[in-house]
Amino acid sequence: MCGIAGIVRVGSAVTLSQLTAMSDPLRHRGPDDQGAEVLPQVRGLSCGLAHRRLSILDLSAAGRNPMADPLRGSWISYNGEVYNFPEVRAELAALGEEFVSRTDTEVVLKACGRWGPEALGRLAGMFAFAIWDGRSGRLLLARDRLGKKPLYWFFDGETFAFASELKGLLPAFPGPREIDPEALSDYLQLGYVPEPRTIFKGIRKLRPAEHLVFDGREPVTKRYWEPVEIAARPPREAAPTDSGRDEQLEELLKQAVRGRLLSDVPLGAFLSGGIDSSLVVALMREVSGGAPVRTFTIGFDDRRYDESPRAAAVAAHLGTIHRELRCSPSDALALVPSLAEIFDEPFADSSALPTLLVSRLARQEVAVALAGDGGDELFHGYDRHRAALALARVAHAVPRPLREVAARGIAAIATRRSGKLARALSAGEPDEVYEALVGLRTRAEASSLTGREATRPLAEAWRRVLSAREPERIPLVDLLTYLPGDLLTKVDRASMAVSLEVRAPLLDHRVAEYVLSLPLAAKRKGNRTKVALRAILATHVPEALTDGPKRGFGVPIGEWLRRELRDLVESSLSAPTMAALGLDPSAVRGLKEQHLSGAYDHTDALWSLVALGEWHCRWGRAA
Repeated sequence: MCGIAGIVRVGSAVTLSQLTAMSDPLRHRGPDDQGAEVLPQVRGLSCGLAHRRLSILDLSAAGRNPMADPLRGSWISYNGEVYNFPEVRAELAALGEEFVSRTDTEVVLKACGRWGPEALGRLAGMFAFAIWDGRSGRLLLARDRLGKKPLYWFFDGETFAFASELKGLLPAFPGPREIDPEALSDYLQLGYVPEPRTIFKGIRKLRPAEHLVFDGREPVTKRYWEPVEIAARPPREAAPTDSGRDEQLEELLKQAVRGRLLSDVPLGAFLSGGIDSSLVVALMREVSGGAPVRTFTIGFDDRRYDESPRAAAVAAHLGTIHRELRCSPSDALALVPSLAEIFDEPFADSSALPTLLVSRLARQEVAVALAGDGGDELFHGYDRHRAALALARVAHAVPRPLREVAARGIAAIATRRSGKLARALSAGEPDEVYEALVGLRTRAEASSLTGREATRPLAEAWRRVLSAREPERIPLVDLLTYLPGDLLTKVDRASMAVSLEVRAPLLDHRVAEYVLSLPLAAKRKGNRTKVALRAILATHVPEALTDGPKRGFGVPIGEWLRRELRDLVESSLSAPTMAALGLDPSAVRGLKEQHLSGAYDHTDALWSLVALGEWHCRWGRAA
């Protein structure tokens, strides 16, 4: 992976020093090389592109960015991997295109030069890139279909700028930096800021599966892929073999894994011992002819969070070269001060800590790691998928007053789960039930903190999924929001913080399209999730090794807030900091005291405020 940045100015020149100021904060994304180019002015527009390179394919200088297509007068700054680039390259070569490198960067540049934005439909992979057309004076930005790679941008009427991370964009932003109250409301409810908003007014994220064209006027964005359309069609009939395997799905998964093994540097895989990562490792071993795979996992002394025995058992069965890091609370806690720097927007997913640790472990031996991300969203793997449907049915059958009485009784148990269940039971429509289960706090609770009406951060996603088959709607909302906003953001920032590239075969768009077209029975039967994946995995790994309770990738953050992180809680949630953020200090104090005293478990809500306070100390005060 790499870091990209650039500026287009109307009526004034871009300078190399401006580009350097943007690319320097991205050096962790590309420690191997750097480049910057100020390009000739076109129609009064001055463009400059910058790049930080993590060398994965064609390690020679021929792969350096920004890269030019001299025949067309175009330039690219590219972050990503297009796994089918050999096929696209062959197609372009048959049309007369000539190549000077072995990189996918050059293929993307020439594909877009020949086909324009329509070329995006031919690319299979993860990417975020910018192409400047030096003849027409037009900039094209694009982001991959599922949002694996990030891209931030702004336009103030004179300057259009973009970067891989917010910290790379801020040196070009004219300021003053103002917190967007709607983005803050989104964050308080979800624990992340969903696209297209960012925490700062005037700065946007390019959405997944979206491209943007800028030619000196207002930028124009357009979506080029829509998973909801696929899920809206009548389901196809799955064609399992006698063993119950779906051979077409299996072949698509092998193809996805095979493409992600293309690398000129060492690679390995994250292995938790669950279904998704175990299947990825098993298929890596199969498509590479049985060659051993390097695998990495994190172990915890706290058995509630420790998946290392299961990972070790799967690794032993598959014969991997397995590395395990035993993680003490002090190991994870030592990373807390770095979170605000790494996640330059407020981010409240505490599993970022073990993700950072396993990324650091893997980077000691490899530069690329495959992971099992995406299985839960595509194959209905989260408990909340089933719970939301069940609670929505309860909402229609039981009057709200009765449900609210039951909810108060459940809430009185004062645990992390009981609070979510109580909120969901009190809700009415399916979207409200889901938001109660996935969110950190309700809209009413967010409003009480900010003193203004809270946003509905998932409203647009719910409108989009209404055309899909009903069983697909809730997982689709996850695919459109939680996946890019939380999960993929976490993996991208944590891995790139140590210059590690992470690839996710289950999120190959061809796999996703096939899975979205399958009937519900291929994904869930009763309480059994990931039905089709389990059937394929069973031919490689005994079911007893992977069929344990789903733990997630968590840490006991709620307990740490009461003990080891207590001083951090006090400093992060100081009344001046909360007031500067526009939050009610008294409401924050009440929540804090309830949690610290043990009267109520406010783990998620309190950690989100601590992360917000730490972010403000690092980024907000400079606004």
